[in-house]
Amino acid sequence: MRVEGVAVDDIVVISALSACANLFANKEGELIHSLSIRIGMESYVNLHNALIHMYSRCGHIIALRKLFDAAHILDQISWNSMISGYLKCGSVDEARALFDCMPTKDVGSWSAIISGYAQHDYFTETLALFHEMQLKGIRPDETTLVSVVSACTHLAALDQGKWIHTYIKKNDLKINTVLGTTLIDMYMKCGCVENALEIFQGMGEKGISSWNSIILGLAVNGLVEESLEKFPEMKRCNVAPNEITFIGVLGACPHVGLVHDGWLFFESMVQIHNITPNVKHYGCMVDLLGRTGLLKEAEELIESMPILPDVATWGALLGACKKHRNTQMAERIGKKLIELQPKNDGFHVLLSNVYASKGRLDDVIEIRDIMKHQGVAKIPGCSIIEADGVVHEFLAGDTTHPRMKEIDKMLEGYSPDTNEVTLDIDEEEKETNLYRHSEKLAIAFGMICTSPANTN
Repeated sequence: MRVEGVAVDDIVVISALSACANLFANKEGELIHSLSIRIGMESYVNLHNALIHMYSRCGHIIALRKLFDAAHILDQISWNSMISGYLKCGSVDEARALFDCMPTKDVGSWSAIISGYAQHDYFTETLALFHEMQLKGIRPDETTLVSVVSACTHLAALDQGKWIHTYIKKNDLKINTVLGTTLIDMYMKCGCVENALEIFQGMGEKGISSWNSIILGLAVNGLVEESLEKFPEMKRCNVAPNEITFIGVLGACPHVGLVHDGWLFFESMVQIHNITPNVKHYGCMVDLLGRTGLLKEAEELIESMPILPDVATWGALLGACKKHRNTQMAERIGKKLIELQPKNDGFHVLLSNVYASKGRLDDVIEIRDIMKHQGVAKIPGCSIIEADGVVHEFLAGDTTHPRMKEIDKMLEGYSPDTNEVTLDIDEEEKETNLYRHSEKLAIAFGMICTSPANTN
């Protein structure tokens, strides 16, 4: 247009900037920005917002901030785009500071900050912001609800997730495919299979992500037969499986040792569905073969892979070697994994446990010395439990919880199995280490909260 002498107005420039934003074309966006300055359009509010949006989408935070600070007029779109830009660049604190000083906040502002917190794993803060949004009387949109339900999933905050689901129903909010799938995922991961199935069956439109969540969720909850039955049902509904679908069905097979069915699913990927297996699919097959004791076949499959196996695939076989007490193979694979990831504490500990189960304490000590020399420390376990709508976090060895005396009393009489505690310490200290395992602490606390004395 410029070459042919056609006049360029603000509508054309805004459209071009929108295209740059969608394509993350930062350099082209900068050229259009320069053009808008030369033709005197930069001060137009709509064009200014288009520039802010473009730099926000492209993650160009310095240019974004300069543009924002230089603006004569800032409307709601300007503020929301600036917050989104900070969050896209990982500047969560800056985004929150800007959000807090906004003159007015609409649903877009709340959605931007809540979604950003969830995307950056600030799950507790995500829920706190949502409740603050409720107190302000702001009606959430689907994007906000997806982020909040996702936060509940990560925190295993079932009570809060159920409250949000009830809120959705009471306010006649539409459960679209994305929100429905997120609710299914939450309920499945919290073990509420019936709730998940109810949502799935009530969805008017079921996308591939919805089917995948059901297949994966049923398998994780031990309902392998029901999980695998969903696969042909999905195809009857003219929904084609994708890579994630096969991770679901292949991941279901190891739970009940369906080696033959696993091979049929695996081979059908290429032969019927024209899907090339990736490293995760191979990992599922290795897990299936390993769990059923076919260790040699599992190793042969890894060696024959047309792609480079990842550490998770080798790790699945190492875990199977420990289960089936194949020390020779475990030692070979364990050393390979430690070479691949020398800072991974899990592989060191797993190999050490294999040695300990065979009474090879000299090798256990050697592994510990290697970890100490390389600065590898075992990361303390962390367990989360929700009680009365509040999420509680426990670390291994934790003594800081305000109800620790009650927890200690609940754990009295617990008899730990010390056989695989590899540290060179006396029996009493071994028992103490297991006694303060994070899961034990969380379970004990849960039992206290649900005991008859604590319920109405």
